[in-house]
Amino acid sequence: MSDQAEASFRQSVDMMFNRAVSLMDLPPGLEEKIRVCNSTYTVRFGVKLRGRMQTFTGYRSVHSEHMEPVKGGIRYAGNVNQDEVEALAALMTYKCALVEAPFGGSKGGLCIDPLEWEEDELERITRRFAYELIKRDLIHPSQNVPAPDMGTGEREMAWIADQFSRMNTTEIDARACVTGKPRHAHGIAGRVEATGRGVQYALQEFFRHPDDIKAANLSGTLDGKKVIVQGLGNVGYHAAKFLEEEDGAKIVGIIERNGSIHDPNGLPTERVKQYILENGGVRGFPGAEYNADGAALLEGDCEILIPAAFEGCINLGNADRIQANVIIEAANGPVTAGADEILRKKGCMIIPDMYANAGGVTVSYFEWVKNLSHIRFGRMQRRQEEARHKLLIDEMERMTGTSVSGNFKEQYLKGADELTLVRSGLDDTMRIAYQAMAEVWRSHPKVSDLRTAAYLVSIERVAGAYKALGL
Repeated sequence: MSDQAEASFRQSVDMMFNRAVSLMDLPPGLEEKIRVCNSTYTVRFGVKLRGRMQTFTGYRSVHSEHMEPVKGGIRYAGNVNQDEVEALAALMTYKCALVEAPFGGSKGGLCIDPLEWEEDELERITRRFAYELIKRDLIHPSQNVPAPDMGTGEREMAWIADQFSRMNTTEIDARACVTGKPRHAHGIAGRVEATGRGVQYALQEFFRHPDDIKAANLSGTLDGKKVIVQGLGNVGYHAAKFLEEEDGAKIVGIIERNGSIHDPNGLPTERVKQYILENGGVRGFPGAEYNADGAALLEGDCEILIPAAFEGCINLGNADRIQANVIIEAANGPVTAGADEILRKKGCMIIPDMYANAGGVTVSYFEWVKNLSHIRFGRMQRRQEEARHKLLIDEMERMTGTSVSGNFKEQYLKGADELTLVRSGLDDTMRIAYQAMAEVWRSHPKVSDLRTAAYLVSIERVAGAYKALGL
């Protein structure tokens, strides 16, 4: 363990921001304007539950309004605090700028362990929290648009959307007040998988750049690469599943709350997930080595490490023992500022959180656009595309006197549905964002890592937006 003091999550974000802006020439005062949170609202409200009045504390922070609406999730956790929410809001600003989603950054949190409450109780709490935010325009389709985060999901977003509609009965765009809703409540296909899918697309794009692969002391493709995943929740599960089933990666380790499992021959992600759902954890999974000290597997032998659980899990206490060639930050802030420095000196490649987990906000943007347009993606053009493709195939078969193979014909004739279009848009977004980030990394003589490059790209875009506003 290092004697160096470990920076908090908020301090880590500020330190990484400062490292980037030291390489920029911003106008006087603009650096501070971009760095600080514009506002944070704290609410304490009561809900009568279990025979007494229960008091809850919640937050909604707005980091930057260089673009509106602002965007960011709402998390439910017992340790939520103002510093954490403000740090997450700042990351949202930079994340949206990096992937060119037209939002400022925001974040919300409620100090609550959702597992301690029944569903009907949680609904009452959520609706009251939403009421407090809505009446101050901290939830609104044109001002502040929440989404799911740790401890929340489609269910909570549906409750919030309904609460907004009840309080704004004449608002035609009410369904756009929140994203991450269920499909039947005006959500969008591909939103649940979005962050995990984005992690997959980020790694795919990384492996398209030979120089970057070489810098990480790797070669080849994702096929056969050893992967350890921390957290088999929504993000980690989808990332692991897609990498295993579609890219041929080998998931050799999975870390959960009650320990970790390891198998050098690879773990079947889908089976492990079902086992967790049935047994409450990974202990006892057949054919795998179990360790009650799950965090120890972060230091395990692998080529790619995916921390997909919580911030600060890779820190001064374990950074020097991390063996992974590449760490892709599926969670927010899993690598502390101190650990980041140690890992960079070791030659470990870090694909930063503001890029790696941007799949969620990207598809949230698509959902918001869908809600504002009041029509699902693909509805207008899908059948026309299919008819045009069929016309071409029919003419080719007539001219050649031969039939096109059935599998090709089926795939070619199939028009793009909403899920296909969402995945295409996400893939394009992740490719372009990586290329922008990597270009700065390769061309700037003082930029030694992707995180600094990502901050430079983001801050430059935010600064440009403020300048355009005359600020």
